[in-house]
Amino acid sequence: MEKELLLKKIDAFIEANKEAIVKDIAALVAVDSVQAAPTPGAPFGEGAKRALEVTLEIAERLGLTTRNCENYIGYAELPGADCEKYLATICHVDVVPVGNGWDADPFVLREREGWLLGRGAADDKGPMVITLYTLKCLKELGVDLRYGIRALAGTNEETGMLDVEYYLENYPAPVFAFSPDAGFPVCNGEKGLFGATILSPAFENGNIVDIAGGVANNAIPDRAFAIVKADIAAMTAGEGVTLSAEGEGLVRVAAVGKAGHAASPAGTINAISRVVDCLVDNGVCTAAETAYLQALQKLHCSTAGEGLGIACEDGPFGPLTIIGGRIFVQDGRIHQTCDSRYPTTTTGAAMVEKMRAAIGDAAEVVLDRANDPFYIEADSPAIRACIDTFNEITGSNAEPFTMGGGTYARHFPAAVSFGPEYDAPIPAFGGGAHAANEAAPFDVLLQALKIYVVTLLRLEEVDF
Repeated sequence: MEKELLLKKIDAFIEANKEAIVKDIAALVAVDSVQAAPTPGAPFGEGAKRALEVTLEIAERLGLTTRNCENYIGYAELPGADCEKYLATICHVDVVPVGNGWDADPFVLREREGWLLGRGAADDKGPMVITLYTLKCLKELGVDLRYGIRALAGTNEETGMLDVEYYLENYPAPVFAFSPDAGFPVCNGEKGLFGATILSPAFENGNIVDIAGGVANNAIPDRAFAIVKADIAAMTAGEGVTLSAEGEGLVRVAAVGKAGHAASPAGTINAISRVVDCLVDNGVCTAAETAYLQALQKLHCSTAGEGLGIACEDGPFGPLTIIGGRIFVQDGRIHQTCDSRYPTTTTGAAMVEKMRAAIGDAAEVVLDRANDPFYIEADSPAIRACIDTFNEITGSNAEPFTMGGGTYARHFPAAVSFGPEYDAPIPAFGGGAHAANEAAPFDVLLQALKIYVVTLLRLEEVDF
């Protein structure tokens, strides 16, 4: 099909389906799909299962063939002439916990000044619906496909990506895939993913009665508190901290901060850090507790990892980042989770070794995960198909980039992230992924649909 005619047909499709797209995003946002305890037939909880069901119901209504892969993952599909090879998009329909600071119900989609607001609107339910309409558009164009195309819908991206592991163990991998769970133009490399827990000793006769903060390991918390045995009259609250009597001889230390995604900690304020600083500065804890809190200060003092001795960087990926996501008490010990995105100049094992050296005997460092960085050369035919399409449609001259966020792309033999998140400055009334008032620019989502249709047609011409 001649290019100008193709673009006109896509524009007409988008105009005819705009209202339906919003309704379908709203239906998906309405499902609370935070991971929960597994139940029979629901490996990641009933909410994640229901979100997958709603996704496949939308796809079926759009005239697409669907398959539910045992409630781990599912897909909508257009068949191709090649029965063995297929292309794929992959989004996720699970979300992080709501957290604090919302102006309205997080599971009711709102429209404001061209933005869609709701948990998952940007990450990743909005893009999920866009990929389904991409397949609908391709079907209506009547193009003969060389490779089949699947729009995959995962249910465990935020808390482990076990859905993709299941899929790749039981179903053939696509020859090339892209995840809309990122920003344009195209991300051809992701930093390593590192998770660890800084675990306290079991304190005897301690002064910390309770301490908690954070909703997800991969999000900077904007709320945290501790309850300690202390004299409130002798204490001073630091910035962002309030002190209140919790009962006779007990003080609640509560802090507020600014939430954000672990991959992009610049401009955030970690509420846990403020609580820890207040406890140390006021000298209200035992020697062992203080030593542990000082170890946590080494984590929180720098999102570049300087306090822990793990700061490093490289050319493709830039500097390492690390944040403390959650703190809580379990089995008499304090757990502080860490989330790091690291470049090629270090490894998970090296980071653990350096952290243990920096912390010493004050705490135990437990490695939870370490996934190496991945990178695909920018001049590969599939990457060029993505970037060239983006540049042609937007009039840009952009080049591929790397990032700290971890997407499904790293799990596939050949995949990138290629999507509409963070493509426009977020207004004051909105928030980014994992933040309160999560917002997605609707015009960018619609433009992504156009980019995806043309990109997939271009990928059909690549010899895989």
